[in-house]
Amino acid sequence: MKLFDPHGFGSSVVSYAGLLEKIEILRSTLRWAPRLERTDIEKLLNQSNALREEVMQLSRKERFVEAAAEAPEALDALARPDAITPAAHRRREALIERSFIFEGIFGDNPKLLAALEIAEKAAPTDLPVLIDGESGTGKELMAKVIHANGARADRPYISVNCGAIPENLLESELFGHRRGAFTGASSDRKGKFESAHTGTIFLDEIGELPLQGQVKLLRVLEAHEIQRVGSDEPIGVDTRIVAATNRNLRELAAQGQFREDLFYRLSVIHVTLPALRERNDEIPLLIAYFGDEAAAQLKRRPLKLTPKLRDFLLTYAYPGNIRELRNLVYRLSCLAGETADIEHLPDDIRPKSAALALRAVEAEAAGAPLSLSDAKRAASDEAERAFLERGLQETGGTVAELARRCDMNRSHLQMLLKKHGIHSKDFRHAEKVNHEKGS
Repeated sequence: MKLFDPHGFGSSVVSYAGLLEKIEILRSTLRWAPRLERTDIEKLLNQSNALREEVMQLSRKERFVEAAAEAPEALDALARPDAITPAAHRRREALIERSFIFEGIFGDNPKLLAALEIAEKAAPTDLPVLIDGESGTGKELMAKVIHANGARADRPYISVNCGAIPENLLESELFGHRRGAFTGASSDRKGKFESAHTGTIFLDEIGELPLQGQVKLLRVLEAHEIQRVGSDEPIGVDTRIVAATNRNLRELAAQGQFREDLFYRLSVIHVTLPALRERNDEIPLLIAYFGDEAAAQLKRRPLKLTPKLRDFLLTYAYPGNIRELRNLVYRLSCLAGETADIEHLPDDIRPKSAALALRAVEAEAAGAPLSLSDAKRAASDEAERAFLERGLQETGGTVAELARRCDMNRSHLQMLLKKHGIHSKDFRHAEKVNHEKGS
């Protein structure tokens, strides 16, 4: 579907009128048919499913347009005037004008726009595509985008999680097996590659594929044929391969954990998706989009956010990326009434220091001690803050170096710094002053 109509909502009205007409025809058929054969019933069911999908697509389209219209106000809250540039906005509009099919939303981040433009150019070809990026950045969504914009859009799309298949069943899962090939093989079975014939197969977590499976996959890429387990008969397959990973395959190849020749075969087209913390302009769009989606699913009004919670959601580091944001919005929509606040966030990401400090002041003024659990939490937060400050002093305010020393994910470290209101630049400035004094 084309998510945005630059000519306004007129086409939506026409589309809805057309859908209503189709629905009335379907109802008349059901009402006046004296007797329906099984084939007629199946045909009518298929028509009703197609109509439902058209309605859902129009609904998603309008939700995106509404979210995009509200985006400028939300972006002001980010206090980042450089978040959107005219050039980036023009690139985004150019994708929209070319009827780029994208199931979801996207903003004006240059890195993401570059990835989408690569996907748009690669989609009509049959070249293998490798998508990498952190967990939750939308790699499978990008694979579906490539499939939907290609010549195989109406053909099968088969998704395989390579990390979720036991090694002893991997070959059977991918290539199928003959009856009697092993214990429990009671009948012939197609593999994922046969099921994806003439379509697209998405190999998620390709970095988890064992070396033996990598050899088999390389053969498929080179010969375009497979062999079922227990059979010597080659079966030709015409399948477009799109693979994804959150690991660095080049480094794995250097370590001997991933075949270098397979890496180069898969990465003819290489797409890298930036983390959500690098795409802050999308956060307001996603909050509105997922908020409407959650409201529709939970059958309630769209959620309202307090200014404090909204500020948190717009500045949070999101180590789990878009998936984490979606889950957060669904959680808030489920747990809150009409308006969500900080208290509805999960405990592990909820800002605690400021609230505890306020309670300590209030308790001290009233002459009442904190509870034991609050005292422990306050002491833990204070120790955590002291550890972070000491580490930044030792590293001269270099977050990457502190993360390396602590063996910690950099995005998680940045989240902790934001939680305590610690700014690494303050420590870089102090280091510079001390250096100047020493010289």
